[in-house]
Amino acid sequence: MSSADGGVGRSTLTAALGGVLALASPAPIVAVDATGRAWGGLGHRVVRGSAASAWDASVAETRLADPLVAEELMQRGPTGLRVLVGESKMTAQRRPPTWSEMFGVIGHLRSVYAMALLDLPAADNTPTWRALGWATVPVLVSRATVDALQHTMRLLAHLTAAGLDQVAQSAVVVVMTTTHSTAREVRAVERLAHKAATHLVRVPFDPALARPDPLDPRSLSKATRTALTEVAAAVVERCPADPDPQQGASAA
Repeated sequence: MSSADGGVGRSTLTAALGGVLALASPAPIVAVDATGRAWGGLGHRVVRGSAASAWDASVAETRLADPLVAEELMQRGPTGLRVLVGESKMTAQRRPPTWSEMFGVIGHLRSVYAMALLDLPAADNTPTWRALGWATVPVLVSRATVDALQHTMRLLAHLTAAGLDQVAQSAVVVVMTTTHSTAREVRAVERLAHKAATHLVRVPFDPALARPDPLDPRSLSKATRTALTEVAAAVVERCPADPDPQQGASAA
């Protein structure tokens, strides 16, 4: 999960989509806070059962490939989603992992879980582009505003120009609506974005998504659940039915 802008609801979508996928999957699915920041993110979207975080996962290193070790570091969502939250401290003993450390963590987790949902930063740096490049299903999140949708279209164009056309062509664009009504000019730009993206889904406004609280997708409105199910279907459709065991889990 990435975006052209900040504050568009990436963590919210990661938690909601992960919760839906966890309901449908017989195998455990993990959501990872890969933002590298010491605030916000997935930590607000799950009830903490322990103090474990991405920092502990980076310290575990290769031991993280052991399912028992990985499971000890996970928080649990209400639908069974495993969540590796970000580290909120910046001290001599604990800190958010660096990008290289985070890539190692993700690599080990992909060998343990059926699918890894990555809550990435905005796509304004090389590591995020790198992550989007090897993700099985790149998901780009946008707010339902003219500027945000235009920025998302520009991001798709820049990805193509930079030789990452496979990312632009396979990306699922998710538009997060923040009000009950959508302005006419926003709908017009959204139609243009729909032509630029292979698959675009609008998630309607839902008060439960707007609150920075633990998220259970079953408590959302029917329209919101339907939209999230459409996003989940688009993600699963793009995942290999029988992934190469050497590659491990799919990543979105």
